[in-house]
Amino acid sequence: MSNAKIIIEEYSECWALAFQKLRAIYLKHLSDLITDVQHVGSTSVVGLAAKPIIDIDLIVADRGSLGKVIEKLRQLGYIHLGDLGIADSEAFKQQYSAVPHEAAFHSWPKHNLYVCLAGSDSLQNHISFRDFLRNNPEKARDYGNLKKRLAAENPYDLEWYVERKTPFITGVLRQVGFDEVSVTAIAQSNRKGNFKSNRGKS
Repeated sequence: MSNAKIIIEEYSECWALAFQKLRAIYLKHLSDLITDVQHVGSTSVVGLAAKPIIDIDLIVADRGSLGKVIEKLRQLGYIHLGDLGIADSEAFKQQYSAVPHEAAFHSWPKHNLYVCLAGSDSLQNHISFRDFLRNNPEKARDYGNLKKRLAAENPYDLEWYVERKTPFITGVLRQVGFDEVSVTAIAQSNRKGNFKSNRGKS
């Protein structure tokens, strides 16, 4: 099965602005059910080239509130995709560009939405990797150059692209203190054939 072309764009301040607007909507509708909203993935790192798809984590304190969160997000127009093989992280996608629904029509940028359990490995993976790149601009530049090269070499194979950039990611996670069991699990989930399309971080 073919994928859409992988496009890597230079960093845009519009990504952070879009996140803030989306965050306000989630807090408006889910403030009693979530503890935080985090901008993760490459679009959250100033100066980093990325696929122009915003990754967002909604954080819940426990699994007991998950059913209500799923229903609220359904009302906002999202489709629940399940965990896609990643423990303690539920994935959602837009039905169309006007999702999340608000009173006035608005075409939102593409975004991946996840509901993550506080303290989970999946959440810590997102936050730790993001914060490392924010604090190490040279490494962020290296990561951006890697993504550009991979997208140029094989622009229609997203699984190949994700697998080839995984050693950089796991190298960072080892450097910030992730144990080998967790790192191996991440590498396995990103291996071609195991990869879930909605998990293709930008």
